[in-house]
Amino acid sequence: MSAAAVDKRRVILDAAVRVFARQGFHTCRVSDIADEAGVAYGLVYHYFPSKEAILDTLFLERWDVMLAAIAEAERSDRPPREQLRAIASFIIESYRHDPDLMKVIVVEVTRAANTFGRTHVGKIMQAHEAIGRIVAQAQRDGVFRSDIDSAFAAQAFYGLIEQVLTHWIFSGLPVPAEEFEHVKTEVVEMICGGLGG
Repeated sequence: MSAAAVDKRRVILDAAVRVFARQGFHTCRVSDIADEAGVAYGLVYHYFPSKEAILDTLFLERWDVMLAAIAEAERSDRPPREQLRAIASFIIESYRHDPDLMKVIVVEVTRAANTFGRTHVGKIMQAHEAIGRIVAQAQRDGVFRSDIDSAFAAQAFYGLIEQVLTHWIFSGLPVPAEEFEHVKTEVVEMICGGLGG
C-alpha cells in the first residue's frame, strides 16, 4: 500500500472515530464517515467493505497496542504492584490522549453485548488472562494472598478501570489533569490492598 493510500485510510479511520463517538456506531452511515473525512463515499468502500470493518479495525489496532503494553509489564522485573500500575497508567493515558477512540472501544465493543462484543471476546480475554498471570505469579511469590482467584482479581482490576472510563464518557465533562493520576493510584491501591500486597 502506498504512503498516500495509507494516509487516506488513516484519514477515514480518524473520521470514523469522531463520527462513532458523536453519533454512535448504529445510528451513523458510511456517508457520514465520508463527509467527516472529506472523501468520496465510494472511497470508504475502497478501503473497508463496511462500517463494521472500520470498527473492527479501530478496536484491533488499539487493543493490540494495549496487549503489547500489558505483555511488556508482565515481562518486566518490577514488583507486581508496579506492573499493575503500568497497565492502569497505559489505559488511563490512552483515554487522556484520545477520549473519542476510547469511548468508541468501551461503548461499542468491550461493554457491548452485541455482535462486536461477542466477536472480540477472545481478544478481550487475552488482556484479562495476562493480568491474571501477574496476579498468580505474585501469589506464588507470597506477595499477594492466595485465597482470591487470580482470574477474578484480573477481571476486577480491568473492570474497575473500565467503569471509571465509562463514568468519564457519560458525564460529558472534561477530566481534570490531577484526576488521571489520582485514578491510577486509587485503582492499584484498591486492588492490591484487597490482594494483601
